[in-house]
Amino acid sequence: MTLREWLDRGEAQLGAGPHPERARLDAETLLLHLVGKNRAWLITYMNDDFAGCTAIRYAGLLERRRKGEPIQYITGETEFYGLPFQVTPDVLIPRPETEHLIERVLELATCFQQPRIVDVGTGSGVIAVALAHHMPQAHIAATDISEPALVVARENAARNEVVGHLQFSQGDLLVPVADQRFDIVVSNPPYVSSSDRESLSLEVRDHEPALALFAGDEGLTIYRRLIPSAFAALAPGGFIALEIGYGQANAVQALLGETGFTDVKLTPDLQSIPRVITASRP
Repeated sequence: MTLREWLDRGEAQLGAGPHPERARLDAETLLLHLVGKNRAWLITYMNDDFAGCTAIRYAGLLERRRKGEPIQYITGETEFYGLPFQVTPDVLIPRPETEHLIERVLELATCFQQPRIVDVGTGSGVIAVALAHHMPQAHIAATDISEPALVVARENAARNEVVGHLQFSQGDLLVPVADQRFDIVVSNPPYVSSSDRESLSLEVRDHEPALALFAGDEGLTIYRRLIPSAFAALAPGGFIALEIGYGQANAVQALLGETGFTDVKLTPDLQSIPRVITASRP
């Protein structure tokens, strides 16, 4: 079989998968990942034979994708905020919506000459690494309760050449950095309600880590713990910046106000859904 025939076969196979609208793109992405080439190469050699062990491995990748495994886990990589990142099943796959959180933190950081920032629940490290890449003058700490996630985060810091700007610590929320004070606490915490589990896509529900997704019946469990500890960790005049889920704006805003935060602001995503909430510590 030629490359073209294999791609046609892959497209047909993935057409029966969870995202038939992406079948051709996914088939091409998996093939190019496997052979380590780009699309220009694919166009040039489309009619060449494709067989042997490589073809067998490609068939295996197609089957994994057909069964719903995220393509980012199959290839082991993704892009976020214009930077390359490794991802494994130990970490969430970063979403485009989280880029709004990065942009908001970059805005807040202009208030400080050398901002001290902590990324709580860093996962793959995309937030901390992106911030370090764009703010080499910042002092950035990152925590996560999952040591396997931190292994991925450290790899991503090395891959993007920001190791010297980051301090990674394993532990619950802000406990690992309890002796430090910060100008900005940023987090994209678990915020999916456990009751919404069955409504999630197969890719998310069956493949992404539950520890990084679910936060109690209302999805607010982590916010209730994180917001008071963030208030204590912030220097006066500091900021908290959080990603929030659909329909959570009012509840999180109330938690911030009850804790003593002021100047609460909401930032919508491209669908006009409130996605980021920020507030200041007096």
